[in-house]
Parts: sequence; C-alpha cells; structure tokens
Amino acid sequence: MILLACAIAASVAVSILLKLARRFQLQIAQSVLVNYGVASGLTLYLLKPAPAALLQLGPHWPLLATLGLLLPSVFLIMAAAVDRAGIARSDAAQRLSLVLPLLAAFIWFGESADTSKLLGLGLALLALTGLIHRDASPEERKGGWLLLPAVWLGYGIIDIGFKQMAKTGSGFAAILLACFVLSGLLLAGWLLLRKTRWHLPSLAAGVLLGALNFANIYAYIRAHQSLPDNPALVFTAMNIGVIALGSLTGLLLFRERLSLINLAGLLLAGAAILLLMPPL
Repeated sequence: MILLACAIAASVAVSILLKLARRFQLQIAQSVLVNYGVASGLTLYLLKPAPAALLQLGPHWPLLATLGLLLPSVFLIMAAAVDRAGIARSDAAQRLSLVLPLLAAFIWFGESADTSKLLGLGLALLALTGLIHRDASPEERKGGWLLLPAVWLGYGIIDIGFKQMAKTGSGFAAILLACFVLSGLLLAGWLLLRKTRWHLPSLAAGVLLGALNFANIYAYIRAHQSLPDNPALVFTAMNIGVIALGSLTGLLLFRERLSLINLAGLLLAGAAILLLMPPL
C-alpha cells in the first residue's frame, strides 16, 4: 500500500506543479518537453527495455503515433484545466476517463455490460456534468465546458492506448520509452517552429515534472505487481485516492471554491468508480 500511496501523492503533486505554473510564470510547454526527456531516461534506467524489443517497434507505429501526439497535447490541456478549473475538478475529470476504455470493451471487444457497470457509466456522466458546472462568468463557464471534457476524452483515449500497449507483455517498456521519445521530439519540433525563446526556470521545472510523472507511473505499475491478485483494489484505491487528495489539496492550499453541484459531482465520481470496478 506504500507504493499505491506514493503513486497517488505523485499524481496530485503533478497537478500542484501545474497549478503553480502561472504564479511562477513558467512556460509549461517547455516544462513538458523536459519532462519527456527525464521520463525517457528513468524508463531506460529503471524499466530496462530489452534492446531486441526496441528494434521491433514497426508493427506498433499506429499506436506510437497516436500516443506520441496525444500525450503532450493532453498534458498541456490538463495544465490549462488545472489552472482555470482547479485541481479537484481536473483530477476528477481525468479519473473519470476510465469510462471510455470500458465503453470500448463493450462496443468493440464484446465484454458484457452488467447492471452495475451500466449504472456506473450513467453516474460517471452525471459526475462529469456536475464537475463542469461553475457559478462564474460566461468566459469561465466556457473554459470549463471546453477543458474538462477535453481532459476526460483525451485521457480516455490514452488509457485505451496504454491497455493495447500492455497486451504486448515484455515489450511494454520498449513501447513506453518510444512513446516518451516521440512525444518529446514532436513537442520540440512544435516549439522550434514557433521560434520559442527558452526559459531556464521552465526547463528546470520540467526536471521535477518528469520525475513526478514517472514516479506516478512506476509506483502504480509496482503496486499492481505487489498485489497481483487484487487489481481492482489497486485501480479503485488509485482513482478514489487521487480524487480525494486532489479535492483536499485544492481546498486547503489554493482555496478552490466548489459549488454544491461540484461537490455532488465529486461524490458521484467516487461512486461511479466503485461501481465500474470488478469485484475484489
């Protein structure tokens, strides 16, 4: 459970860093770029992808191209959502993205949908509606409507991609490394085309961002490995834990204001995750 607690803490720490980006005038795209360099190095050092697997990535290029484009794009969208909509709602929207892989399993892979899962899907959509709601200016409401659903959709598609990646077995580490490298190269190309003026504090923040981002992934993978007979426990605890800690962090550190409808959305998000998980 220590590994799981580390994964939850690292995930919320990423959101805190993204929340602080504007206060310290960080260029978040530059931080995300360095993040992928750090994540690539840590993947090589800790996961040790097999050299043979790195030379056999040809069949996986459609998956690599999809994740290579989505990973940096959705990261930047998440940063904007955390800044404008707050940590609590953004983390909850990200965690509710599990709905999309489940829908894919029902529609494309023939998985049966029982009453519990159908009810969970319905609650998840209600939860997302509650999270998006905001008693604010028309401009803020527009930002919420655009950013939080984009976080939900983007991370849902990424999760489907990671599930496909996991099916490769021992080749997982090699494909993950290739995704990080490709994401970094595409983002670097975009920044160079924009003739970006490099900002040293933003690049330095990217080292911390990359360490936290990889720590989240690594601790989560190790938590599953340490509890091989209880994957539902790990998955449920991770999602509920991030929503709970993210909400507490937003309230205590950043005085984020949540309406009753937002709070109802958070509670529905937790209930939906519990219903969507397989029995322990």
